[in-house]
Amino acid sequence: MSRLRIFDENHPATPLSLHAEHAAIARELGKVGVRFEQWAANQPIAPGAGQDTVIAAYRNDIDRLMREEGYQSVDVISLAPDHPDRAALRQKFLSEHTHSEDEVRFFVAGAGQFTLHIAGKVYEVLCEQGDLIGVPDGTRHWFDMSEAPYFVAIRLFTNKEGWVANFTGSDIAAGFPRMQPVTT
Repeated sequence: MSRLRIFDENHPATPLSLHAEHAAIARELGKVGVRFEQWAANQPIAPGAGQDTVIAAYRNDIDRLMREEGYQSVDVISLAPDHPDRAALRQKFLSEHTHSEDEVRFFVAGAGQFTLHIAGKVYEVLCEQGDLIGVPDGTRHWFDMSEAPYFVAIRLFTNKEGWVANFTGSDIAAGFPRMQPVTT
């Protein structure tokens, strides 16, 4: 189940609030400029489907977002629990960082946890199948896929080459909860 927990940045042990309904998650994230939507496929997707099939299943929503926000390219990324580089891939984004463009991810399958550090608060967003999150450029955040990652995600970019993590040097991420593996 998708979930949003909001913490004071100085108190990682106790959430200020918890939201598990999509409308409440979207409302709370919208207050800080973060997009959160639910999408449904317009055609069935078989396990192991290729990038073109996955994109075609969500083409209407992808095109809408590209028109609204000016995104120029789209691709699909997939990671399974048996990936030989899963630990290194996980570690890559566990520290607080920003990007010079929006980070937009739609979870076709599986889950991932985005944690956003905005105005003295920490927003921990567990995204699961059907969830789209749009983290605005310059937003301090980190991403966790758990020790046993499993997700298929559509990514939208303004400039794929410009999507580089700019680490803040803060150790705040180490004090907040990590994503636990999601069982299906």
